Amino acid sequence: MALFVTFTHMNTAPARQTLPMWQLLLCGAAIVTLSMGVRHGFGLWLQPITQAQGWSRESFSLALAVQNLSWGVFGIFAGMVADRFGAFRVLVLGAVLYALGLAGMALSPTPGVFLLTTGVLIGAAQAGTTYAVIYGVIGRNIPAERRSWAMGVAAAAGSFGQFLMVPVEGWLIASLGWQTALLALAAAVMLIAPLAWGLREPAALAPGGVKREQTIWQALREAFKYRSFQLLMAGYFVCGFQVVFIGVHMPSYLKDNGLSPQVASYALALIGLFNVFGTYAAGVLGQRWPKKNILAGIYLLRSVAISVFLLAPLTPASVYVFASVMGVLWLSTVPPTNAVVAQIFGVQHFSMLGGFVFFSHQIGSFMGVWLGGVLYDRTGSYDIVWQIAIALGVFAALINLPVKETAIQRRAPAAAA
Repeated sequence: MALFVTFTHMNTAPARQTLPMWQLLLCGAAIVTLSMGVRHGFGLWLQPITQAQGWSRESFSLALAVQNLSWGVFGIFAGMVADRFGAFRVLVLGAVLYALGLAGMALSPTPGVFLLTTGVLIGAAQAGTTYAVIYGVIGRNIPAERRSWAMGVAAAAGSFGQFLMVPVEGWLIASLGWQTALLALAAAVMLIAPLAWGLREPAALAPGGVKREQTIWQALREAFKYRSFQLLMAGYFVCGFQVVFIGVHMPSYLKDNGLSPQVASYALALIGLFNVFGTYAAGVLGQRWPKKNILAGIYLLRSVAISVFLLAPLTPASVYVFASVMGVLWLSTVPPTNAVVAQIFGVQHFSMLGGFVFFSHQIGSFMGVWLGGVLYDRTGSYDIVWQIAIALGVFAALINLPVKETAIQRRAPAAAA
């Protein structure tokens, strides 16, 4: 007769790492650098494209909003496939879609085609080439006691990509024109495919090396009924709203207020540079302090930083200070959020559950970038959206405090003697 015992799952990694840590972090960091670096510069194309094509800012913003939503939707399925078969296939397909999407962004003749290529196609590509997939490989190969640190390294790489790529993208636009610059980036992102080979896990690990105590549907039911998972999703919604609104609309906000485009390029680069330190620090601190407290502090400090920025006189110096402070807080939510998910539920379905949390982030991203364009076109100002971003930061800080980080308890059958 089957016996039932109560147990607490332990987030144990495989007995030995199937991929060398240096290889895993080097290839993963390079992929995230390319994928996230290109993405962070899209705000630089808002004015060149809308002015050349005669489109409204709302048309551009809607495409970027759909891109974020598409990223979130496809991220769930990318996580499922990566959990089942490994990351290699997902990354290669993502690289191809990214190149096609960037080419389509350059050559789209109408807002509708622009929406499909820049929105849907690039969003799907980002789902297969960014954190959900890379973190799944980390979760399967890095021991739990070093997992938060490793995730911080990967997130810091994405930030370095922003620091490295945004000035390059600005230079490409100035030197080649906005269309040719996009085609050059389309060629560059194909480097993700050979880098993905370094993350190719043995077949035994991807489908069966991690013991599966639950089906996909059991894992989903458990997570969505768990209060802390719901709170993490709500907090990540706010993260998406804030960072994508700022990343896409701040260049136009600064230009509207008389500052040169170079100020915006330097500001976005500073965000990337300082986020290298912020995300790495968040990963390290996540090994020592409660991650929920780290998250609450990040969201609250974002609201403070935005408030001071809006109250201070707008000068290049104030922009650079704001960008530096926001940089420290930019993607520093990523390592502790994902580490908490792995800590609570284990790594069996980590990429998929991380994909659902990230989907909430992308709904927030959709709202932030879309509302930025809509409210600007209707009011001639970004003031309302800035105020919403401040209020949401306080809200996110409060709801992260009750999160329980301990491993969830389950009832599982034990084999009969």
